[in-house]
Amino acid sequence: MRSRPNYLAGIATFGWLLIIGVPLYALVNTAVQPQTTYTDRGPVSLPSAVTFDNFVTVVRSGFVGYLWNTALVAAATVAIVLLLAVPISYAVVRGHGWLTRGVFRLFLLGLAIPAQAVIIPLFLIINRLGFYDSLWGIILPTAAFSMPVSVLVISGGMRNISVSLYEAMALDGARPARILLDLVIPLSRSSIATASIFAALQAWNGFLFPLIMTQSDSTKVVTLGLYNFVSEYGANIPALLAAVLMSAVPILLVYLFARRALVAGLMGAGGK
Repeated sequence: MRSRPNYLAGIATFGWLLIIGVPLYALVNTAVQPQTTYTDRGPVSLPSAVTFDNFVTVVRSGFVGYLWNTALVAAATVAIVLLLAVPISYAVVRGHGWLTRGVFRLFLLGLAIPAQAVIIPLFLIINRLGFYDSLWGIILPTAAFSMPVSVLVISGGMRNISVSLYEAMALDGARPARILLDLVIPLSRSSIATASIFAALQAWNGFLFPLIMTQSDSTKVVTLGLYNFVSEYGANIPALLAAVLMSAVPILLVYLFARRALVAGLMGAGGK
């Protein structure tokens, strides 16, 4: 039987599309207009002139270097999070002692601690370690605050693996490390991808740690580089929005390629 069309859902979807699409159009529209004329017409009107000089200004300001620094921070953060979160999640799922339960509760407690509440001791620790004004001063705190959610998501995905599969490999003589590499990680790819994207987003969009832990131009990331287009006497709005557009494209491409794994991992985050 043919299902009836859901007009109400179609109208709601179109309204949501407008809510998302109009700001994006205004962003792109302003980014390709000259600074002298971008206020002549409304933000959603057709541009009177199209120019790419704003993107040239952004590139000449050194913004590409900030993009490279941000990419390094995101890649290192994801690597550290996965290197620690995957075995921790495996131990939480397969362990039955009070220690593993306590470790999992400790990570859950980390969800309730905002970075702003511990920024001063974090600054002192990073300074004592000699990582102040370096990319490691951003990477380590970002990875630490990405760990609780990552452990929660990955352990939820691992709980969906059938116990019989664990028992079958154990009967074949496989050690825990072999079970993790050959069984758990391949079957937990969705949750691992979700944790990876979350950690990358945390690193890419992070503002507090770069602001507090760095000061030189060579260690700037995109969130701080946007301030180059804002001065005491005004702001170059078209160039600023061009920089925002350039900084959003890489993470958008990552999402487009990993969206299926992201959705599947979020659906399995609660476990069975």
